[in-house]
Amino acid sequence: MFDYDEKPELNITPLVDIMLVLLAILMVTTPAVIYEEQILLPDGSKKTVSSSKKDSLIIVIDDKKKIKIDNKTVNLDEFSDSLVLISSKYNLDDPVFVMADKNLIYNDVMYVLKTLKLAGFTKVALQTAG
Repeated sequence: MFDYDEKPELNITPLVDIMLVLLAILMVTTPAVIYEEQILLPDGSKKTVSSSKKDSLIIVIDDKKKIKIDNKTVNLDEFSDSLVLISSKYNLDDPVFVMADKNLIYNDVMYVLKTLKLAGFTKVALQTAG
């Protein structure tokens, strides 16, 4: 009936199939990895106060998502177009001062910061109250 002297052979086909699927998943997901910029944030101090110059760009965001930029009030969705129009009047290496209401959600402030970066401004100062 049974031949106990027969040696079993190892079937590696399922193992190779699994490894090929894992390799394909790795190849597809690798380009989607987002590069994260490593930044070192300075320590805050109440002794240091940043002051804006007369020709500095100051952006004020209220709790209703209205943005005051260059003495003009725009909505959050119109901000990028307005920034492109006025960015030529300012030096891109000068600091930009952003004052945002504390009741805003994180995404709204990050959108403004991302738009400033894409417009070419390299220095942004977030101002706080007192």
